[in-house]
Amino acid sequence: MFINNEMVDSSSSEWIDLHNPATNEVVTRVPKCSQAEMEQAVEAAKAAFGSWSKTSILTRQQIMFKYQHIIRNNMKLLAENITKEQGKTLVDAEGDVLRGLQVVEHTCSITNLQLGEHLSGFAKDMDTYSIRQPLGVCAGITPFNFPAMIPLWMFPVAAVCGNTYVIKPSERDPGACMLLLDMLKEAGMPAGVVNCIHGTHDAVNFICDNPDIKAISFVGSDIAGKHIYERGSKNGKRVQSNMGAKNHGVIIPDASKENTLNQLVGAAFGAAGQRCMALSTAIFVGNANNWIPELIERSKQLKVNAGHEPGTDVGPVISPQSKKQNIGYH
Repeated sequence: MFINNEMVDSSSSEWIDLHNPATNEVVTRVPKCSQAEMEQAVEAAKAAFGSWSKTSILTRQQIMFKYQHIIRNNMKLLAENITKEQGKTLVDAEGDVLRGLQVVEHTCSITNLQLGEHLSGFAKDMDTYSIRQPLGVCAGITPFNFPAMIPLWMFPVAAVCGNTYVIKPSERDPGACMLLLDMLKEAGMPAGVVNCIHGTHDAVNFICDNPDIKAISFVGSDIAGKHIYERGSKNGKRVQSNMGAKNHGVIIPDASKENTLNQLVGAAFGAAGQRCMALSTAIFVGNANNWIPELIERSKQLKVNAGHEPGTDVGPVISPQSKKQNIGYH
């Protein structure tokens, strides 16, 4: 866990083995945090909110300037961890980090993003204005497929706006998130502003039910997303739930053949297809049907291997269970 800027050993009696998808060897174990441990994380965030929400925007901005620099200098370290725990190729893993880094860079423009609005002379003797204020303790629940990018969608934005945070990364590959939190501490983030818990269903329900958590961000599957949205909303929380997607490609005969085939292969098999933007269906119109044999041939030429091996095009899926499920589609 990560609480009050410290890596904290869990006293949980329940642990989850985390396997390297390429070898299936156990590389570490992840705790299912106890109720008391999760409450400790929320209390830390709650205690930090008072002072952090009053910290000047310029001070928060300076932390993010330092944070993006630290992440950029450690991209290979983060990518190696992602490849070990999630399985994607090193090139793909570096892209994962880069997309998250771009969000951190965006938070550096907080001085403009936090501007309110003012309208004078709205009516006789009346002006209107709006200001942006932090909510309080917020929480994030992230999926396994982008271990760096999606956490970086969440806690940097919430924190730079003056909120405090509790994040629950995927229990399948939380290492990148833990590294990112350690880097956040190095950037100067005060203790308690961002905290991390681990677990599965009980941790998710804890976040949905805890009265001190005011808002939840989620990215993941439809089933989990609908549950989180309904349960969190019933408890009066703001919930944004980004769930699974199905993507289709429609190929018409006058498309650029080479570019289209390259894009189709990348869209279908990049990240081993483990992303919501993966292309699962391609519809060829008219004479474009004649390209299908070449598309199949290009797909067969993709090199499948461990993500850290040079020249690998497609790394392993996250688990043997996922592989079995994928094979079952056919």
